[in-house]
Amino acid sequence: MSKYLLNKFLYTVDRDPELVERYRAEPRATLALWEREYANRLLNCAEGESSTWLRFDDAEREALATHDYPALFAMGAHPFLTLTLFIGLFERDHGPMEFQAEYARRLAHMTLPYPDIST
Repeated sequence: MSKYLLNKFLYTVDRDPELVERYRAEPRATLALWEREYANRLLNCAEGESSTWLRFDDAEREALATHDYPALFAMGAHPFLTLTLFIGLFERDHGPMEFQAEYARRLAHMTLPYPDIST
């Protein structure tokens, strides 16, 4: 499991409106595309720089593909990155602050100390 890769996915998808819409409509296809084309790009580096080893494991891939933010939180995905992306995905389907309340309700079973979010 790579908390870095989970957080990198959340961060990069949230900042690209086309990827947000694609992830909303076709999460598995978007994951495959992102893992193939973005996972090994280095953040904030010159074009063409990349690594070769980053891959999601099956549990991460399934949680991302099913938009299972409680599972992502339990895996150590950063709660701010998770919340901001999922607001972009689902807030339009709810009234004002309803999605945020649902997010809080679905994470209410988590107690301190929360999962480690360091990468």
